Amino acid sequence: MTIETLTTRKIITIILIFYPIYAFLSGALVFGFHKNHTSSYFDDNPVERFLGTQESQDRVVLIEDRTYSGIARINLIEQAESTLDIAYYTINEGASADIFFGKLLEAADRGVKVRILIDGILHNLYGPLSIMCYVINNHPNIELKFYEPFTLLKPWAWNNRLHDKILIVDNQVGMIGGRNIGDRYFLDQEIAGEIVYDRDVVIINTDMDKNFDSVINQMSSYFDLIWNHKFSRYPRIKSVKYQKRKGKKKREELTAYIQKISNKYPEIFELDIDWLALSVPTKKMTLIHNPIQRLNKEPWVWGEIIRLMKTAKQMIFVQSPYVIPNRKMLKYVDKGTINFEKLIILTNSVASSQNNAAMTGYRKYRKKIVDSKAQVYEYHGPGSIHGKTGIIDNRLSLVGSFNVDPRSTFLSTETMVVIDSKEFAEILEDKLEELFKQSLAVGKDYLYQDNHFVEEKKLSIGRAIFLRILGIITYCFDFML
Repeated sequence: MTIETLTTRKIITIILIFYPIYAFLSGALVFGFHKNHTSSYFDDNPVERFLGTQESQDRVVLIEDRTYSGIARINLIEQAESTLDIAYYTINEGASADIFFGKLLEAADRGVKVRILIDGILHNLYGPLSIMCYVINNHPNIELKFYEPFTLLKPWAWNNRLHDKILIVDNQVGMIGGRNIGDRYFLDQEIAGEIVYDRDVVIINTDMDKNFDSVINQMSSYFDLIWNHKFSRYPRIKSVKYQKRKGKKKREELTAYIQKISNKYPEIFELDIDWLALSVPTKKMTLIHNPIQRLNKEPWVWGEIIRLMKTAKQMIFVQSPYVIPNRKMLKYVDKGTINFEKLIILTNSVASSQNNAAMTGYRKYRKKIVDSKAQVYEYHGPGSIHGKTGIIDNRLSLVGSFNVDPRSTFLSTETMVVIDSKEFAEILEDKLEELFKQSLAVGKDYLYQDNHFVEEKKLSIGRAIFLRILGIITYCFDFML
């Protein structure tokens, strides 16, 4: 064995020993000590700006039904004439992804400029979906970027994730909500397996001459901000012949697939959906979002939610798939200024959600939440709930990507629209009743109150043990949940 070989092995051994320590310190532990950035944001943006005095140019449609939410996306892509700007956290392999990409290719073929921005680690364009990078790279009208791609030497960037779910058509119509692209969000349980119930809104700007005053303009500006940011990068694709061949073949397959699906299910394509006729008026719509920063961000969205809660006089409703109000989040809650009468929280039961890490965080704080002023309901219906929503005094509604947890508060990009509309709030409350009918109220003894119409989901013994063990591991790291 040569001296060079021994030296190489020694270097590799040192790297294998010290790199995990380096990654743990700079990619996890640092977030527990790093103070979030501060700015004049809250001074410069008064909470009164969310309220309108007369009917605005923005109208809104609630998209609740799972199947219809998929049809809505297809229709919006089909209606595009000049531009499509799209941001998603993840795209999962399956029929929904094939239809999504197939329709985007159709739009690009007719001259629409398409920009797709996806999270750089959790995008899922690996394996069978990796070929979509070749397809997109070969099309002159489609651009793809990854937000904060994985880099081995910067573990502190691993938690800077893009969590937005936005689709903007011609800078005039937009969709925002909590759904990613995947069969479990749109298709029946027989096809998708695990199903997820979520929520989107479609927004229409009715006066393009005053585009600056529309929330669609705010959404477009935010998309441009994150698209042009140094954290967002084009994928590294070598334009070699075999990649071009694979991309061309995949494109042909998608074209054939869309034609096949169109023939089999003509009711979901080329629909004449009049979004304006389906919409309700608003007095004002406003986009809120987190800053684009690494490490612990200044919590713009959480701070705005807390400020809006402080304006409430009667009722606050909050739906989140996970509720993990850790100590750092609660620093922004001044209990002395909260005067509302009722706080209702709807979230998943531990048995409903498949996000094990988040559920350990919820279990940690569940008693504290129940002991507070809140009335807690836990979902026990089919699948799980994934909607992120707030309602304040039956007037202001919030819909978007923000979960009530430290990750959404301090780590990820997040967007919500604040909707000043009693008409919309009433529609939203009616739809939420369906979820409450499949949920159980948690009593002050932390047990479920009697409800003969809802069957409690039970944890399997194996998963219960797993959550106990995982809870021990995550107990001191709830700032990353």
